[in-house]
Amino acid sequence: MPVDPVDPVAPVDPVVHPVDEKLPAVKMATTGLQHVAAMYAGVVAPPLIVGAAIGLSATDLTFLTGACLFTAGLATFLQTLGVWNIGARLPFVNGVTFAGVAPMIAIVASTDDKSDALPVIFGAVIVAGLLGFLAAPFFGKAIRFFPPVVTGTVITLIGVSLLPVAFGWAQGPDPAARDYGSTTNLGLAAATLVIVLLLRRFTRGFVKQIAVLLGLVAGTLLAIPFGATDFGPVADAAVVGFPTPFHFGAPQFQAAAIVSLCVVMVVSMTESTADMLALGEIVERPADERTIAAGLRADTLGSAISPLFNGFMCSAFAQNIGLVAMTRIRSRYVVATGGAFLVLMGLCPVAASLIAVVPRPVLGGAGVVLFGSVAASGIQTLVRAGLDKDNNVLIVAVSLAVGIIPITAPEFYHAFPETARIVLDSGISTGCVAAVLLNLVFNHLGTGRDADEVTSPMDPGVAGVGGPGRAPAH
Repeated sequence: MPVDPVDPVAPVDPVVHPVDEKLPAVKMATTGLQHVAAMYAGVVAPPLIVGAAIGLSATDLTFLTGACLFTAGLATFLQTLGVWNIGARLPFVNGVTFAGVAPMIAIVASTDDKSDALPVIFGAVIVAGLLGFLAAPFFGKAIRFFPPVVTGTVITLIGVSLLPVAFGWAQGPDPAARDYGSTTNLGLAAATLVIVLLLRRFTRGFVKQIAVLLGLVAGTLLAIPFGATDFGPVADAAVVGFPTPFHFGAPQFQAAAIVSLCVVMVVSMTESTADMLALGEIVERPADERTIAAGLRADTLGSAISPLFNGFMCSAFAQNIGLVAMTRIRSRYVVATGGAFLVLMGLCPVAASLIAVVPRPVLGGAGVVLFGSVAASGIQTLVRAGLDKDNNVLIVAVSLAVGIIPITAPEFYHAFPETARIVLDSGISTGCVAAVLLNLVFNHLGTGRDADEVTSPMDPGVAGVGGPGRAPAH
């Protein structure tokens, strides 16, 4: 530990990085709850969808949702606080990955006895998690393939890919409902967005930092006169509940299910790698090879443990990166506090139901700010990546186009096998792979035209501009 130059006997605490800062209790609790509010809908959606496909009773469906909240909290603890070489120790929220929903529904459809569906899914998640844990160090070595031109593209894609989620929330919870996309729902989303913007513009300090949470509260209260706020979940929820291990039966191990979810695990690890790189840039603690490997170990170990408590595969939640970018609260202990709230919700259904009261359109209004902030962070990274280079402009242009395909043309890959679509339908994954490959082709293989400069994206560049010896920006 450093010493005081005046009094060498007196130790001086080193400067604490904002990521490792411990905030006052009240601030820690409110900002942690804000993270939970931002990701709650994403955590509960997969168990609700899969549970409905199986035909679970309302009681079992509530149990499955609580279990996923509980395991998301455990995985978040692993990621933020860390144990040994496990955990990125960044303000990184973990929860149920939506990438696994389609293959899990396929597993349900192929299972004759629906009571065996969850045990088969849990067995496949355990194997995929353990194999992913062993593969984590190899993914960590991929950091050299993620220069700023790649990370900036991926961060931008993360934000752009999440925005349609916010737009869907803004229209309402059920696309089949008569009021889906109604002026009332869109008005509530717009009002929440305006409230968040006004709080960010005209307040300071702590109030400004929890503007999203205050916006969610205000939007929920505003929705009451319109009948858009349902307090039924609070009245019906039990006070205490524990996700009993293997409540739905012991895990079953079927080869087809295991292969399917191993593919999902690869996709999840790719997205988590991109998310860690994005978050590292935002909190000004760049994620290196060791950090990525440790973060992926937390993802995969959390996934392997999750089925023990009846949870699904866990992965990073990109929407919370937007919250970190907007609030500039970078403490991992804040996110760990959010993990504690998730565990509490898993153990106390009444607590979970309080977040469920927030209408989906209100979440959508706040989501526009959160997810847009991620895209803006990506653009900031691209600005530093050297877009005056012809090669880099092409890398960004094509990679963004490839990554946006699943958003603008959801059925583009409809003729491909279902297994391939698990990867192709993830714009973040396809855009990330495209950016990495194009960067290798244009900036590493052969002599290329690394020094070419462009004055606009449509300018083909002039060879030799920039002078010899000028380092390429990649």
